[in-house]
Amino acid sequence: MAGTPDPEEFRAEARRWLKGAATARAVDREWGSGDDSVAVFENWTEAEERAHTERTQNWERTRYDQGWGAIGWGPECGGRELPAYYEQLYRAEEAGFDVPRRTEIFPVTQHLVASAIRIWGTEEQQRRWLRPMLRTDELACQLFSETEAGSDLAAVRTRAVRDGGGWTLTGHKIWTSGARVATWGVAVCRTDPDAPRHAGITVFLVRMDSPGVTVRPIRQMTGGASFNEVYLDDVFVPDTDRLGPVGEGWRVTLTVLAAERLDSGGLGLDNAERALDLARQLPRPLTGGEQQQAAGLYVRSLVQRLTGLRVTAALAAGREPGAEASVGKLQATATMRATTDLVQQLLGPRLAADTGEWGTFAWTGHLLGAPGYRIAGGSDEIQRNILAERVLRLPKEPKGARS
Repeated sequence: MAGTPDPEEFRAEARRWLKGAATARAVDREWGSGDDSVAVFENWTEAEERAHTERTQNWERTRYDQGWGAIGWGPECGGRELPAYYEQLYRAEEAGFDVPRRTEIFPVTQHLVASAIRIWGTEEQQRRWLRPMLRTDELACQLFSETEAGSDLAAVRTRAVRDGGGWTLTGHKIWTSGARVATWGVAVCRTDPDAPRHAGITVFLVRMDSPGVTVRPIRQMTGGASFNEVYLDDVFVPDTDRLGPVGEGWRVTLTVLAAERLDSGGLGLDNAERALDLARQLPRPLTGGEQQQAAGLYVRSLVQRLTGLRVTAALAAGREPGAEASVGKLQATATMRATTDLVQQLLGPRLAADTGEWGTFAWTGHLLGAPGYRIAGGSDEIQRNILAERVLRLPKEPKGARS
């Protein structure tokens, strides 16, 4: 692409900007000091979640205004129109600086929802939503999952009925991250109950402060409430807030889900590194079994990173990654399980009883939260089906066999 900087020059430029805009992290952090949280899902109160979201928005707006946000988007969206992998190059540099950690709602808004609007939105919708979402003035959550449907989004029962110049939505969504701080919710609804499962579905953007929208936090076994259930009780949505054609919502949903898989391949790597640090700092020699587990986790993390590089290489070549995205998601959940197994062996009872010792009981946040990612972002079973049917070309399961 004409005008595309050399990757190393781009990284050097990013470092120079970051040095003037943020504080560099200590290269060798002293073990036993600072925050020892390794929680997969935060245990914030609503006030804490709002405060952290505001800090992150301020940083994202600074990035955007200085030309370091929306890197892969065109100038009409405030971006630089660079290849998609340049965003990952930037993130690699930003990791060395003390900036607010992006919670799930930020990649959902910027990578998933904004990308779907770019593909499916009208010109007016793109003008209205893209810049505010890329700058994070507007934040969006996913109103996808339902208690009756599980991972089968084609089984949604939330209804949208035509009502004059708009639609009335009625239903219940669950496991929604960021619902308390989101401006918009992307709702998958059934608009034709008589159509086949994958037809008769339409997607809407719903104002989260609309009359009839109720957000209720879900208490998790970690003690926190980072997920929410959302009730839609006769919520009116103007037709101008419908995303994509009526009845084509399944195709719109697939656009969002494809972006979600691409965004999940790096999950768990930071905590895996922390677990390996714990093994190095343990005040006793490792047993042979513990050494084997630590080595296995190190190799697993390395393979997961290499898969991430394959995704980057696909993007650099101008094609959408295929199997790499699903493989990366499966590797991420496997890394999380291996991290838990190693920490359990290393800490024993100190993982279950809070002695006040740094870096011990804090691991319960990982132990109790990590299994959730076997469901989040497309369940492990869904990813295996994708690989079996679309990559290995195995026959599809009989219709009655899917849960």
